[in-house]
Amino acid sequence: MNSSKQAGPATSNYRWVICALLFWVTTANYIDRGVFGNLAPEMPGRLHVSKEEWDVAYWNMQMVFSAAYAVSMLLMGRLMDRLGLRWGFVFACAFWGLASMSHAFAPEIGSLFGSAVTGFFICRILLGLGEGGNFPAAIKTTAEWFPKRERALATGLFNSGSNVGGLLVPWALPFVIAFNIGGLALGWRGAFFITALIDLCWIVAWLLLYKKPAEHPKVSQAELALIQSDAAEPTVKIPWRKLLPHKQMWAFAIAKFMTDCFWWFYLFGSPDFFNKKFNLDPAGRKYMIMMIYVVASVGSIAGGWLAGYFMKQGWTVNKARKITMLICSACVLPVVYSAITGDKWVAAVLITIAASAHQAWSANVFSLAGDMFPRRVVGSVTGLGGMIGAVGGMALFYVTGKVLKQTGNYLPVFVMASLAYVGALLIVHLLVPKLETAKIEEKAAP
Repeated sequence: MNSSKQAGPATSNYRWVICALLFWVTTANYIDRGVFGNLAPEMPGRLHVSKEEWDVAYWNMQMVFSAAYAVSMLLMGRLMDRLGLRWGFVFACAFWGLASMSHAFAPEIGSLFGSAVTGFFICRILLGLGEGGNFPAAIKTTAEWFPKRERALATGLFNSGSNVGGLLVPWALPFVIAFNIGGLALGWRGAFFITALIDLCWIVAWLLLYKKPAEHPKVSQAELALIQSDAAEPTVKIPWRKLLPHKQMWAFAIAKFMTDCFWWFYLFGSPDFFNKKFNLDPAGRKYMIMMIYVVASVGSIAGGWLAGYFMKQGWTVNKARKITMLICSACVLPVVYSAITGDKWVAAVLITIAASAHQAWSANVFSLAGDMFPRRVVGSVTGLGGMIGAVGGMALFYVTGKVLKQTGNYLPVFVMASLAYVGALLIVHLLVPKLETAKIEEKAAP
């Protein structure tokens, strides 16, 4: 325990306040990226472009967003390790908040280059460059504020904000667009100002409430002892390139690459899937999309809780983490039937289970970084792995477009989604059979 800790309260659980801030910012992050997707079906009429032209442009926008997001995950992860969480997180949130607000002026930005659609490409790239900072910063925060046995639960709790953000957008957007101020409706442009306001409020709260655990006046000696209860770690700075030789780095990265893309598919592709297969308009598919996000929130929390429960029963971190991930993999397997069934609600339920299992899986995959690496490099590890995961998303978007063009249905994509998690877990186990800690200093010394 840090002896320089000033006297604080007799007891505290302030780490959960920090977790609540992470939940808030993750919710805001997904609201920012989700508003445009929910506005997209009506954008051709607003921009006076053909639906065919817009459909092609929309999926290309998702690819460039993913590319920018991949770059951001790499750079922002390193930034958090260099700049520190207090100001690094503020920088990332401010960046993506301004990028989100810029969508309100996208047609005008695009007109400078001869096309309103071009403006949305620019805004999506900027948003991707900022939004990639959320998860490296949040995972580094959980590593700083939580002992290993609580990290998966904390990750599951804040990660459920991605589902809440996805749920709030389709529910609240019609009210925001129609809201009047002095007889003037906010409209679709106003929605992007609301997202920026949410980001600004979070930045203020973060600056007021966040400090390092050892420096925080609201953290008791007992809570600080719990936070620091894991074995002490050396403080030698490690160059980024020194992470690459470690099999632990590649176990984490491959797990992200093979599975993150399917969460992006559920996020961006479910509305189109329900439209193509069951001919459902936005009103007809609204509650199905909301169901996916509501239940996925439960999965995110349950996945973190289950691994922690197993550890409390005396299981090793290795066994608890991998058995939990195996359960998640089994829950995803039936999703392939979504593309076969003729019942829209059966398809919706199977996608909901798969999305929920993915979030439970994701909570544990994120925790692998903290399980296998020192805290001081967790941001860099998460950023590099997240970048590779985003590249997986780009690849899946490309393949999905080709599949739809050749077959006209999503069955091959759902086959890949069904099998990806089992395959990823097998590779993780082969690379790190005991989740052994990366020997950073031994690799770095030469």
